[in-house]
Amino acid sequence: MPDQADAPEIFRKAVASLNAVRPRSEMRFEPISAPRRLAPWAYAWGLELPGAGHPSATGRLVLLHDPAGQDGWNGTLRLAGFVRAELDIELASDPLLAAVSWSWLAEALSSSGADYTALGGTVTQTSSARFGALAGPERAHHLELRASWTPVGEGLLAHAEAFCELMAAATGLPPVGVVTLSKRLG
Repeated sequence: MPDQADAPEIFRKAVASLNAVRPRSEMRFEPISAPRRLAPWAYAWGLELPGAGHPSATGRLVLLHDPAGQDGWNGTLRLAGFVRAELDIELASDPLLAAVSWSWLAEALSSSGADYTALGGTVTQTSSARFGALAGPERAHHLELRASWTPVGEGLLAHAEAFCELMAAATGLPPVGVVTLSKRLG
């Protein structure tokens, strides 16, 4: 991949607007290696939400830029996101979980004011059982959401904020400024 200092201005501005996000204090945010074969220009950051009173989650948001565009993109920039969150057994067995999880992304994009087109993706529910000397809980349940969309316009801050909101929703964190009753009483 070429040096990002030589990147087209639209890509450099998009990276700067993604990096302007200020995730919740519970989230760890850092640039990570971007995939190299999906587009001529790529940038990525990762989020981690350690489980402290809520399920843990990890995620990454990837910005792709192809000056020629690609089939299905409807533009020259594309965002691809991945979230993996722990689930409790009650949520893991809910038959509506996939549809509800997908709605978290659509609602986050809408509430943040992010304009987009060509949204698509998958939601996967997994359940694992550990045996023998393998460390960890005997059973684990996870949700994985993969999505990509084409941002409309060059400013991507609203998209980054929506991704952080999706991470919070996937772990059951209340919106910023909302305190759950059990925490107030404790």
